Amino acid sequence: MQRNPQLNERGELQHLLSIEGLPAAVLLQILDTARSFMSVSEREIKKVPLLRGKSVFNLFFEPSTRTRTTFEIAAKRLSADVLNLNIATSSQTKGESLIDTVANLAAMHADMFVVRHASSGAPYLIARHLSPEIHVVNAGDGRHAHPTQALLDVFTIRHYKGDFTGLKVAIVGDVLHSRVARSEIHALTTLGVPEVRVVGPRTLIPAQVEKLGVKVFHDMASGLRDVDVVMMLRLQNERMNGALLPSAQEYFKAYGLTEERLAVAAKDAIVMHPGPMNRGVEIDSAVADGTQSVILPQVTFGIAVRMAVMAILAGNG
Repeated sequence: MQRNPQLNERGELQHLLSIEGLPAAVLLQILDTARSFMSVSEREIKKVPLLRGKSVFNLFFEPSTRTRTTFEIAAKRLSADVLNLNIATSSQTKGESLIDTVANLAAMHADMFVVRHASSGAPYLIARHLSPEIHVVNAGDGRHAHPTQALLDVFTIRHYKGDFTGLKVAIVGDVLHSRVARSEIHALTTLGVPEVRVVGPRTLIPAQVEKLGVKVFHDMASGLRDVDVVMMLRLQNERMNGALLPSAQEYFKAYGLTEERLAVAAKDAIVMHPGPMNRGVEIDSAVADGTQSVILPQVTFGIAVRMAVMAILAGNG
């Protein structure tokens, strides 16, 4: 059987490229490690020396403020040297030129690359061409995966709900273009969530998504009924080709999360969003800023989760 390219011979995390194929034990190790890092943010000196002397290269071929910033903060809290490279490039730049770029950076004694790229599979390609002591973290590749976002989301769910085994989770919106949704589904099902729903218009739900173990709903009222977690997705306008939606206003009318729509979920349901939010399109401000929203805690937890991923990778070098 072919070995998972993310794990070393001992079954430890070597790279974090995707949630798909990772055993529950590895996901739980990351969540437990992240929980131990939560207290670091509350200290006067927000640093631990785990990555002292290590160099982390944030290699962003696609713009992102929030993800890049949280990775930078996480690496600095682990005492790493961080280099941010926003490489303005078209999504066509891959193959040899991408490998040449990374080879040159690796020659500068990089220990870890955090990669965001518009092409699906780019972090896998990079990982294949590096020596084993250099680690790669996928910070989002095309429509394929965004593993640390999924991990911070399941960390958030565990923080508020305690356990995965009795939950109903609804993922709502543009599932078709969302790398977050794909990673999320793999994480939730691996961790034992018994019912994962995807809710959205037919044009934004991937064909045969049921094969991933989810239930499909095209109606908000039935899709949200009795769920414990409502995970809203951003409309990925930049990845849409052609008219998949009549208009943002029409979308909000049918699929925007309002207080009335949320009322059919469980009384203590939490509302999540990976950000950045389009208020009045995917979610009403009254819900985004309401008592059931955990959107800002997600961002805070994201730092601890990314610290955990980097610390585990560095420890398995």
